[in-house]
Amino acid sequence: MKHSLSLASLSVAALITLSACGSSSGGDTAGTSGESSAATAPSATAEAGTGATSEAISGASEATAEHNQADVMFTRMMIPHHEQAVEMSDLMLAKDGISPEITDLATRIKDGQGPEIELMQGWLETWDDAMGPDSMESHDMGDGDDMGSGSGQMEGMEGMMSDDEMSGLASAEGTEASRIFLESMTVHHEGAIDMAQDEIDSGQNPDAIELATTIMTTQQSEIAEMEELLAGL
Repeated sequence: MKHSLSLASLSVAALITLSACGSSSGGDTAGTSGESSAATAPSATAEAGTGATSEAISGASEATAEHNQADVMFTRMMIPHHEQAVEMSDLMLAKDGISPEITDLATRIKDGQGPEIELMQGWLETWDDAMGPDSMESHDMGDGDDMGSGSGQMEGMEGMMSDDEMSGLASAEGTEASRIFLESMTVHHEGAIDMAQDEIDSGQNPDAIELATTIMTTQQSEIAEMEELLAGL
């Protein structure tokens, strides 16, 4: 009889142990569920990060459109200023008997300022779109008659060559052409640097201010180079 009770007691104990293991297993399941939830958390964070990035990109686009009248004036005046520098460079590159140093300089000026013209033209289009079709702040460059050398607007841009001076450069050859080009481009660069400084002081658009800073740095270096080339003629 006592032996039977002992077996019964052992059976009950075994059942209690199995029940406890089952509870422990349930706890592990809960833990696994918690780990699964934690694993999905980075995904949610990543989605939030993507949203923040999109907002940052949107904010950058809005910042690009922000500008003031100083930005507009800088851009409208620097475009034809650059265009004349490219034209002057083209005149030199079409000539024979020009030193490699000067043709290299003319090539760098043309290759550098050409893309900057396209960049600034894009800004004017962006700013026009931002202001709307009824804006009083027109960025239209007008026709060629209004922007010709000697007009009131062109006279406001320091360093610009007159039509007669451009004709003189076009007809000159050899050392004389090199001298005219270097002297005229030096004055031209000095005018661009003054315009760039005005933009840095008064502009609002970060891209325009950055370009103005680049223009100052690049053209100051080129002025020093032209002074050396002039001294060697």
